[in-house]
Amino acid sequence: MQLTDVAAVVTGGASGLGAATARALAGAGAQVHALDLARALDAAPAVEGVRYVAADVTNEEDVRAAVTAAATGGAPLRVVVNCAGTAPSARVVGRKGAHDLRLYADVVRVNLVGTFTVLALGAEAIARTEPLTDGQRGVIVNTASIAAYEGQVGQAAYASSKAGVVGLTLPAARDLAQYGIRVNTVAPGIVDTPMMATVSEEYRAGLAEGVPFPRRFSRPEEYARLVMMVIAHDYLNGETVRMDGALRMPPR
Repeated sequence: MQLTDVAAVVTGGASGLGAATARALAGAGAQVHALDLARALDAAPAVEGVRYVAADVTNEEDVRAAVTAAATGGAPLRVVVNCAGTAPSARVVGRKGAHDLRLYADVVRVNLVGTFTVLALGAEAIARTEPLTDGQRGVIVNTASIAAYEGQVGQAAYASSKAGVVGLTLPAARDLAQYGIRVNTVAPGIVDTPMMATVSEEYRAGLAEGVPFPRRFSRPEEYARLVMMVIAHDYLNGETVRMDGALRMPPR
């Protein structure tokens, strides 16, 4: 798929994986609509070709308005990348008792339901575009995590929400095949994002030590590069790709 003069929607676009992806897409010629919470947009980097939109992925009206704006802005909407997410930590039963049930529901609502909302409304708009070679109209890339496979202590909510994203990938690809829309997912390992910047250097070093090779955190730009490869590969569909340096997470 060529990206020149097409519109793209990227969630979580103000920082981390989303910002790197928005920058990469804009650099390839796409008109990027980067969605994020209003409070996150103040610190968003100014990037030519990237338009920031205040939107909450758990709010259908926000998402529908943002997708409509992207689809009617002068270029056909052909790319959607879901990067928005949250990752609080809590054990099923901890010192204060059972896992906060509202917290669990909130994590699933952002990471899984939010992803599905953007996927479904984005696909609806992409399906209206003119078909390209082989009838292709567009591509959607979701973000899971290796926690979907090897969730650690304290990751019950996060791991199950990301496992849901993995489980969504193939049926969504099959559902949307009739419209020429591919659906794939990237499952990163440990990435050097603002979320990880809040933990101690000692803890970061310990995490990096567990990666077989290269023994370091991955970079948001590497995630963005993989997304660009997925978009470019017209035969890649219904697949979840791990990006983790061969890391398999231990229990803790």
